[in-house]
Amino acid sequence: KTAIQQLEKGCFKDSSNVEALWMLGYSYYHSDNYKKSIIAYTKVIELKPTDASAYYYRARAKAYLGKDNQQSAADKEKCLLGAIYDFTKAIEINTDPTDVKFYQNRGIAYRDYALFKLQPAPHVFDKTRCINALKASVSESKKVLSIDPSRTDISVLLDASKEKLADITGNRH
Repeated sequence: KTAIQQLEKGCFKDSSNVEALWMLGYSYYHSDNYKKSIIAYTKVIELKPTDASAYYYRARAKAYLGKDNQQSAADKEKCLLGAIYDFTKAIEINTDPTDVKFYQNRGIAYRDYALFKLQPAPHVFDKTRCINALKASVSESKKVLSIDPSRTDISVLLDASKEKLADITGNRH
């Protein structure tokens, strides 16, 4: 909280200081203030559109808001799709092909979006989008495992996504 206060003061004095804005977004993120984190990282991206880590943390913040039950269904969907978009931008910018965190988190965001689209609420349920998102989650998990086969947590995620996909499509082999 002290860091946030100091960074807010610094960013107020110099709103173009990318490093201070990045740290402010990071501080908000780790204080569970995802809305303010998104605002700070959006400013970073405006000033430095090639900052993959700013897209990454903005995506993570959006993903958390996408699961927040205080949000409306429309806001949840906007956040989940925004997270997928931001992870995709981070992947496009990132120059390290062995850095699996982008694929891992995009796979989780796809799975979360799929589960969201399974909800029976009006204007939410969409079996086709659910299936497509689960297929994307499976693909992302496979990418991570191809880079780092020791990731048992990703193997569990992959199996869960495949199982949910089989349940929905009725294709159990």
